[in-house]
Amino acid sequence: MDLTRWLAAAVASNADWAKSFGPYEPHPALAVDDSRFTEVFATFTERLKDNYPFFHPRYAGQMLKPPHPAAVVGYLTAMLINPNNHALDGGPATAAMEREVVQQLATMFGYDTHLGHLTTSGTIANLEALFVARELHPGRGVAYSTEAHYTHGRMCGVLGVEGFCVPTDDLGRMDLDALEDLLRTGRIGTVVLTAGTTSLGAVEPIHEALALRERYGVRIHVDAAYGGFFTLLAGTDGPEGLPAEPWQAVAQSDSVVVDPHKHGLQPYGCGAVLFRDPTVGRFYLHDSPYTYFTSEELHLGEISLECSRAGAAAAALWLTFQLLPPTRDGLGRVLAAGRRGALRWAELIEQSEHLVLYQTPQLDIVSYFPVTESNALSQIDAASNRILHEGMTDSREPVFLSTLRVDAERFTARHPKITADADGARILRSVLMKPESETYVDRLHERLEQLARR
Repeated sequence: MDLTRWLAAAVASNADWAKSFGPYEPHPALAVDDSRFTEVFATFTERLKDNYPFFHPRYAGQMLKPPHPAAVVGYLTAMLINPNNHALDGGPATAAMEREVVQQLATMFGYDTHLGHLTTSGTIANLEALFVARELHPGRGVAYSTEAHYTHGRMCGVLGVEGFCVPTDDLGRMDLDALEDLLRTGRIGTVVLTAGTTSLGAVEPIHEALALRERYGVRIHVDAAYGGFFTLLAGTDGPEGLPAEPWQAVAQSDSVVVDPHKHGLQPYGCGAVLFRDPTVGRFYLHDSPYTYFTSEELHLGEISLECSRAGAAAAALWLTFQLLPPTRDGLGRVLAAGRRGALRWAELIEQSEHLVLYQTPQLDIVSYFPVTESNALSQIDAASNRILHEGMTDSREPVFLSTLRVDAERFTARHPKITADADGARILRSVLMKPESETYVDRLHERLEQLARR
């Protein structure tokens, strides 16, 4: 895609559409002189240089990458109109697009029926899922693993619901025996299972938890904000293929959250929440006499806790899905490349004399730590921190990583030869979200070995 060409086409398309409504005189209060704009824009673009190169495969840190050019063009084209997807009169075209992309997401997860919408983030999407769960199980709590995203604990506080942390197994997944002990108390109404934890990318055993739902009458909510699109690799051939069972089980969950602004190639913020039972829409019921008046059809604001939402987000996702749909041969190819890159790097680390693989990647997150003289947690922590900062401040060949703090118990369970002389240690963590990482990991590994040897 020639981004410059299509951005110009977006502006021209909007201008042609605007002309169809007849001329009018722009108000002088909005006028900005080009020479003044030139000056301010130069300052603006200079300040934006104070960023890390999220676009480059040498950035192997957090879950960050630029949106696909199609998403950029889609967002800008719609943003020039600035529709609001709260009510149909605020954005009839983009509201229709939102329904279509949500249907595609529902199909991707195997939902036969659904109610859902886009949100500004996975946090808000999870809030909505837990809000519905509270209404269905008043007075009962929410269980989530110690590796679940911190948003669940926060949202329980917001909703006035008691939250319960469940221990994890050696792979960072919810311990279902510990969960069942908690369920026997009768205090739990909803269980949150994570399909791709933020720390290590662990996929919790959703398929096994379904039996507990039937036994104890709880709801199953799947937080797939980060990992959801990996369902496209479930059961596929090749090294990138994933075990099918937990992903197929998502179709039987009561609700699921996914973030298109992560692996869906979208700009922030674009999350989504889907419910398998459309009748939960009754919990959103409200009236707005100054909003819902142009159509008898269901307005998206009538099934959302949020009010104003950018129609441009729906437009960007719609245009992207037309070109790279959420199928194995569409977005699946993008995720497969990052997954293969993670597995390749894990192999290189396992052969290394200077780095140790913390845990085999379950998705596209690689976790590792430097070999130190005493193999003690305190030394590993200091060496990981040194590599992080030396890597990002090297002007000649920088590399951008992130760290993950692991407590001593979890660390020594995976690596019993490590001396626990501290309560925990930072390890290095790399999210290989960009497909370009597949062909860049050898260079990344070489650079990390150089830093680890110092």
